[in-house]
Amino acid sequence: MKSRIPLVLLACGSFNPITNMHMRLFELARDHLHQTVSPELKLLCGADILKTFSTPNLWKEEHIKEIVEKFGLVCISRAGSDPVQYISESNLLTRFQHNIHLVTEWIQNEISATHVRHALRKGLSVKYLIPDSVISYIKHNHIYTEESERV
Repeated sequence: MKSRIPLVLLACGSFNPITNMHMRLFELARDHLHQTVSPELKLLCGADILKTFSTPNLWKEEHIKEIVEKFGLVCISRAGSDPVQYISESNLLTRFQHNIHLVTEWIQNEISATHVRHALRKGLSVKYLIPDSVISYIKHNHIYTEESERV
C-alpha cells in the first residue's frame, strides 16, 4: 500500500440535492492529486463553477487570485463545459494555470442537481441518481415538491 498523502479538498457548489456525481468529484480529485502532487489544501470544483469566475459581480477578483495563487484548484470536467477555454479567457486564471489541475472524468456522468430537482417536482423517481439516504431525507422533509417550491 502506498503511503498516504495528507489531502484536504474544499468543495463549492449548491449540492442541492447532493448527487452521486458530487461525491464522484472527491474520488476523481483524490486519485489525480495522489498521482501528481503533494497537496495541502485545494478548492475542488466542477468546470461549471470555474466558468462562474468570469460572471460579473459573483466573485471578487482578489478572492479568485487568493484561491488560485495560494491554494490552487482541482477542476473536474463536465460535459458542455470547456475549462481550458475558461482559463484562456481570463488573464488571472492564465497567470496561475500552473496551480489549476484539470481532471477529466473518464466515465461521463450527466447527473445534474437541477434535473434531479425538476424530476422530484414532477414526482419522478431519482433512485440511483442520488444516495438513498438523500431520497429519504427529501421525502421525510417534503422538499422539492410542487407545493414546497411555490412557498
